[in-house]
Amino acid sequence: MDAGPLVRSCPTAGAEVTLDACAELVARGDVDRFATVMAAPVWARARLLPLYAFNIEVSRAPWVSAESMIAEMRLQWWQDVAMDIGEGDIRAHEVASPLADLVTAQNLPKELLADMAEARRWDIYRDPFASVAEFDAYLDRTSGHLMWLSALALGADAKDEPRVRATAWAGGLAALLRAVPELRARGRQPLPAEKMTDLASRGLMRLRDGGGVSRRVAPALWTAWQAKGILQQAQQYPERVEAGTLQISEARKRGGLLWRAMTGRP
Repeated sequence: MDAGPLVRSCPTAGAEVTLDACAELVARGDVDRFATVMAAPVWARARLLPLYAFNIEVSRAPWVSAESMIAEMRLQWWQDVAMDIGEGDIRAHEVASPLADLVTAQNLPKELLADMAEARRWDIYRDPFASVAEFDAYLDRTSGHLMWLSALALGADAKDEPRVRATAWAGGLAALLRAVPELRARGRQPLPAEKMTDLASRGLMRLRDGGGVSRRVAPALWTAWQAKGILQQAQQYPERVEAGTLQISEARKRGGLLWRAMTGRP
């Protein structure tokens, strides 16, 4: 893994704005995702961190208050941040500023950012998913949008999108399955009306359909590096989902990520 500087600074409105705040937010809020950033080349870190920091902001917005209106307002604020990019003044915020720089420099579709925030409105309430299709769409609008934006930021082509989104869906499912006990404790119903073995099998199928991107784009897919092991466990031992015992050993985690960093494989 690259032991060089965490990020480089980027200019905004004639001033030097570093990505340190984004890095600190990701390091505190998503340890595994931060590990993938540190495994990536330095130039890629500066493009991934604003997107990952934005994801943390919108994913935690539904949980900062028991008042649904406050959560709605926070998500709306982030939707407005996304849609205001390129329309005038950048909102003064430690994540919004570098995010706007990145979206503008890489010509990223800001509508996907806004839709990520919109999708998180489901997290505010206690209603179950109305259908398996709604659950699938939720994973694609959250994990799928994030990984595709990350891949685009690293130089992905349009032809890469189906494979990237397949990987993202599997990775998002694995992460969600690990969070099931906590979500249940908070009164949420996070899973569709589907047998766990079937759901995990669908995730593994999508994982097989994923990958196949260039070495340059591969770091965007590394956030799903634990998905295969987690989904295999859920398929073989579905009771571990509710028990909260889905896990990958630290040695296997480090080894899998190190292998990707050395080979450049997704």
